[in-house]
Amino acid sequence: MTPTPPLSSQVAVVTGAARGIGALLARRLADRGATVALVGLEPEELARTAAACGPGATHWEADVTDLDALTDAARRIQAHHGRVDTVVANAGIALGGPLLDSDHAAFSRVVEVNLLGSVATARAFLPALADSRGYLLQIASLAAITPAPLMSAYCASKSGVEAFAHSLRAEVAHRGVRVGVGYLSWTDTDMVRGADEDEVLREMRARLPWPANRTYPLEPAVDRLVAGIARRSPHVYAQGWLRGMQAVRGLVPSVIGRLGPREIRRLEPRLRATAARRLGPVGAGGAADTEARKARS
Repeated sequence: MTPTPPLSSQVAVVTGAARGIGALLARRLADRGATVALVGLEPEELARTAAACGPGATHWEADVTDLDALTDAARRIQAHHGRVDTVVANAGIALGGPLLDSDHAAFSRVVEVNLLGSVATARAFLPALADSRGYLLQIASLAAITPAPLMSAYCASKSGVEAFAHSLRAEVAHRGVRVGVGYLSWTDTDMVRGADEDEVLREMRARLPWPANRTYPLEPAVDRLVAGIARRSPHVYAQGWLRGMQAVRGLVPSVIGRLGPREIRRLEPRLRATAARRLGPVGAGGAADTEARKARS
């Protein structure tokens, strides 16, 4: 196996890098000496983050669901920097609430961004990663390990990206490309804060068993991701307890199936009364995606 090069010699691409996990991850990689290229939808936020990453950092506006635009960005990044060693497929949005109360287009967009956007990211950057014998880290979630009522779009998309990354790992290993999956629980980002603005969803989350009911600080979570990227690990856990969830994940659906209906029955009147408030994706990143789609239509 080819030795893993130090981060200080690498060019790292991060999607969804305008804010939250992606923005801090880019800064932390730059702190370790990597040259970073930021990809996302918010040019002003991307420029601000790139400036914080120091000389050599670049930013590129592209929608991860637009394969042509993303492929063009990948080619331009490789041409500009000379190589691409690491790609973090981080872009994502979330939607909360019952399926039957949700807007179908908004639900579908979560799957499109999180799952198909990750597929497009791999398609666009794998040629460059094959050239460098590099590493692709796919950001998944606790939602890939355990189902959660009122989060069916997000859980479906994150389960999908986990399965996609595991499948892809075997396909590209012979070309020298390694593939990892990053898992995070509830972490202090715009997305989670946006979800918590909905009092019913906030209450539902607060009633989850410990430690899944906590919101975890962003910095330690990102530091764990960076350490995993440096090792080119096949599995990276932003909160250490998530590793233990792998051993019991087969039991979780049955537990949720027994306990979940009681909670949903208790919350249903309030969910219906407030359904109109949760028709779009949560948080600033979700708002940016919605505005970008409106601008293109």
